[in-house]
This record gives sequence, C-alpha cells and structure tokens, in this order.
Amino acid sequence: MDTARSISLFLLAALAEIGGAWLIWQGLREHRGMLWIAAGIVALGAYGFVAAFQPDPNFGRVLAAYGGIFVAGSLAWGMVVDGFRPDRWDLVGAGICLLGVAVIMYAPRG
Repeated sequence: MDTARSISLFLLAALAEIGGAWLIWQGLREHRGMLWIAAGIVALGAYGFVAAFQPDPNFGRVLAAYGGIFVAGSLAWGMVVDGFRPDRWDLVGAGICLLGVAVIMYAPRG
C-alpha cells in the first residue's frame, strides 16, 4: 500500500512540477502572459506540498528519488505535450534513473 501511494505521489508531484515549469516557460518564452506564469507558480507550490506527503520520512531520500522521476517525467511530458521524440539514449538514461528511484525508495531496509 505504501509503495502504491508513494508512486502515485511521485506521479502527481511530477505533473505539478513539470507542468508548473512548462506553464512559466509558455508564459515567458511563448509570450502567453502573466496568467500562465501565475498558474505555473501555483503548480510549483503544489509540488512542494505533494512531495511532503510521501510515506518515507527522509527528505533527502524522497527528493533524491524524485530526481529520477523528474528526468523520466520531463521526457514523457515533452513527448505528449510538445511532440518531442527522445532517442534511444534518452530512453536508456530515463530507464537508469527509474531503476535508481526503485533502489533508493523501495529496496528492503533492515
């Protein structure tokens, strides 16, 4: 149950952080305006709260693992939203990052 909750929270955090950064990018770089930027700031703030709900009590571990989620999620966001096509090395790198997430967060500890 904790693993499923943790994975769900990582996905929600990725949506908030990557989405927030994308909204700010669109507001500034694509000249879509201050409302896009404001929405991005709200989403980035939400990311901080979502991360705090992870079941693991160790901030450093959660944020280190989230780094791998961010890498893979950013590539996925680019594919879905911006039409980015990663090459095989992008995919290999994302896979390595996700393997690192699994080891950091879900390896048995005793």
